[in-house]
Amino acid sequence: MTSGPETRYIVRGGNPLQGTVFVQGAKNAALKMIAASLLAEKGRTVLRNVPVIEDVRRAVELAQAVGATVKFHEAERTLVVDASDLTSSVLPAEIASRFRASVLFVPALLHRLGEATIEGEVGGCNLGRRSLDFHYRGFARLGAIVDEHETAIHIKADRLRGAHLYLDTPSHTGTENLIMAASLAPGTTIIDNTALEPEVLDVIAFLQKMGAHITGGGTGFVTVEGVQELTAVEHTVMEDRIDAGVFAMAAAITGGEISLVGASLEHFGVARWKLEQMGVEFATHGAIVQVRRERQLRPINVITDTYPGFATDLQSPIMALSCLADGTSYIRETIFDGRYMLAEELNKMGAKIEVAGNAALVHGPSQLHGTEVIAHDLRTGIALILAGLAADGETVVAPGYLIDRGHASIATRLATLGADVTTEVIG
Repeated sequence: MTSGPETRYIVRGGNPLQGTVFVQGAKNAALKMIAASLLAEKGRTVLRNVPVIEDVRRAVELAQAVGATVKFHEAERTLVVDASDLTSSVLPAEIASRFRASVLFVPALLHRLGEATIEGEVGGCNLGRRSLDFHYRGFARLGAIVDEHETAIHIKADRLRGAHLYLDTPSHTGTENLIMAASLAPGTTIIDNTALEPEVLDVIAFLQKMGAHITGGGTGFVTVEGVQELTAVEHTVMEDRIDAGVFAMAAAITGGEISLVGASLEHFGVARWKLEQMGVEFATHGAIVQVRRERQLRPINVITDTYPGFATDLQSPIMALSCLADGTSYIRETIFDGRYMLAEELNKMGAKIEVAGNAALVHGPSQLHGTEVIAHDLRTGIALILAGLAADGETVVAPGYLIDRGHASIATRLATLGADVTTEVIG
């Protein structure tokens, strides 16, 4: 399996962004729902507002690889899944190695086929230690046998059963995965220290529509009463708060004004207050959030944390934004230890960033200038596009695939706001 030709983004800065943009559906809800839809043995699940991103395409390929019939109507952003006939318990390496959320397909395979094999290493962005051990420990607590081999992980279960589970950290993927596994496990499962993200609540709402008995979403303490079956349903995926946050910062970094259609200011959480402290203005008009920045940006102090704290996925974009602030910004990363590869790339563009351990000092304001930079991961890539919007000259960001994993049609959507951003095929 390939992702198609290699691409890169060409950004020519200097244009304040103006206009209206539609926020995409939430990547971190849609991927979980595609996996959860395989729990239904009959009927067709219809998911609406699905983001047209590479990670969703990988999820579709993975669902098809295990026997589900999946049609992704990209123009309508609608996905139809018929999982009545699963035929394989193997998640093949050529897909799983590029797609971290492949571990989310394990619960359906365990319940439907009694086993699951993940070939190769589970992929995704290179963000340092992101162990999946707690997923496997959770499956084991529910009664599965987990065998780790050099080239694959094999998980087997005649029948999962309810148990008391505890998450060392409130991982949203871990929370959703164990809730899915518990939904069809006889008895009561209690999961302690669960994630609070809005996407988790949307996935719980989806599972509840399917017939799951889940209580305690959003409290950090979830109880699941196992049911005999889950049925196919129709559901509209919530908006992507990270996508909304990136476009808000695009308005801020260019000194523009953007209307975000479908964004929820409530879901911005701490990011909203931090941006306001920097001098970014927000206004809400029904389902539209207006963002503008007219004054000089002020420096900021940001510490990432699990929701409702400052989202680690917005740490890279705010680092790019803080390069323009008048003074020194302090950024501390507490979630992923691989988030600071961006600093070196921004310094190539004229930024003055020092990294010491899990802290970064951004000395501003800097006049950024275009050059060739590397998207080491999805969030680094989108942050470099933001930096390019504010830079003199031409910024070349590659590989484009990593950005396309999480943001739909980013060049097209930025261009409608007046940005000069194009995609170029390499070779």
